[in-house]
Amino acid sequence: MTKVQRVFWLSMAFIFLITSIGFSAIVVWDINRQNKQQQSLQDIKDGLANNNNCAIGSVSGASSEAEPEAFKPDGDVTELKTTDLVPGSGAAVAAGDCLQVKYHGTLAVSGEKFDGNFNSVNALKFAVGQGQVIPGWDQGLIGMKEGGTRRLVIPADLAYGSSGSGSIPADSDLVFVVKLIKIGE
Repeated sequence: MTKVQRVFWLSMAFIFLITSIGFSAIVVWDINRQNKQQQSLQDIKDGLANNNNCAIGSVSGASSEAEPEAFKPDGDVTELKTTDLVPGSGAAVAAGDCLQVKYHGTLAVSGEKFDGNFNSVNALKFAVGQGQVIPGWDQGLIGMKEGGTRRLVIPADLAYGSSGSGSIPADSDLVFVVKLIKIGE
């Protein structure tokens, strides 16, 4: 074998080696990517399965409390406003969490109460961020800490909008005081 042939075959072997290593790296990267996608899908399925246990409803065992004072915001309510009246010291709410809350709802324009459960031994249970409650709650309770009390001033478009609901007139801005009793079922 001549020197030129040896250089040619060594070059071909080197190119084959580099190509094999590159191909192997691509295969390993793709397998890792697929595993991450499968894990993400499993996490989503697990989250949905956990939320199936958190159907909106009433749960007993909370203490009866005095209703909070009515709050009437100044001017028009154009955006969601949250105020922590009692900060809380427990875990913070994340989308998908199952919450147990006490609440007091009033019309922003008049301060008139339309709903609430502060004076009941039952708490409202629901999964936040899942569309079980009005969008103002789904957005306004994120980050709230367990044991805290938060006031939500909610514009009509994040409440019941132009349709209203029961004793809530159409296009009503709302004020809620929400006490987070527990995160979890």
